[in-house]
Order: sequence, then structure tokens, then C-alpha cells
Amino acid sequence: QVQVVESGGGLVQPGGSLRLSCAASGRRPDFYSIGWFRQAPGKEREGVSCISSSDGSTYYADSVKGRFTISRDDAKNTVYLQMNSLKAEDTAVYYCAAPSLLFTKCVLGSEPYNTWGQGTQVTVSS
Repeated sequence: QVQVVESGGGLVQPGGSLRLSCAASGRRPDFYSIGWFRQAPGKEREGVSCISSSDGSTYYADSVKGRFTISRDDAKNTVYLQMNSLKAEDTAVYYCAAPSLLFTKCVLGSEPYNTWGQGTQVTVSS
């Protein structure tokens, strides 16, 4: 089974950028699809982006398309979420997660994901 740890959150002004990292460890972390999720206070958790282990295909929520980019560096066992043009509504705790090995094609729904990191806070405010 894989373990994941997020880093890179912080406070940024509207219009700014942050890059989140999801470091994976365990047996063959490159075999796992990875998803990024976020949860703002008083709101349900939502899928932000994911990258498939099978072919590297990526998916984005409509709210972040054109602003966020997900990528992976298998040599470093790390998945990145580059967040540009940040808005106040992007403020949330961001989590990375991994589903079972069966899900070589990722999805933005959280149900298949059974390994979660502890989360990293992203605050967009002036």
C-alpha cells in the first residue's frame, strides 16, 4: 500500500501562485493514480484534479480549469499541483489521495480513494 504526504500550502494574495507537492512512499508508488481534493469550511470535499497511472491522463474540476496544472515526477515519487491565478474561493485544506491499484484511470469522485494525506492549508487573501 502507498502512503502520501502533502506540502506546499500557505498564504498567498489573490492572483498569486502556489505549488503543492504530494510525496508518495511504499511499494511502487508510480503504479498509483493520484487525486487532489479540497475542503473549505462548511463545504463538502470536492475533487480538484487527478492524474492516471495508466497513461498520465489528467482531469480537472471546472472551477480550476486553465488555472491549475497537475503533473507527476515518478523519479521523485511526487505529484505536483501548480495553482496559478488563485482566488479567495480557492481557500481550503488540500488533500492528496490514492485509490487502490485497480484504478489506473483516475476519477474526481472521492469514493475510490482509500489512502489520504493529512492535508495542507491554502489561504488566498489580501
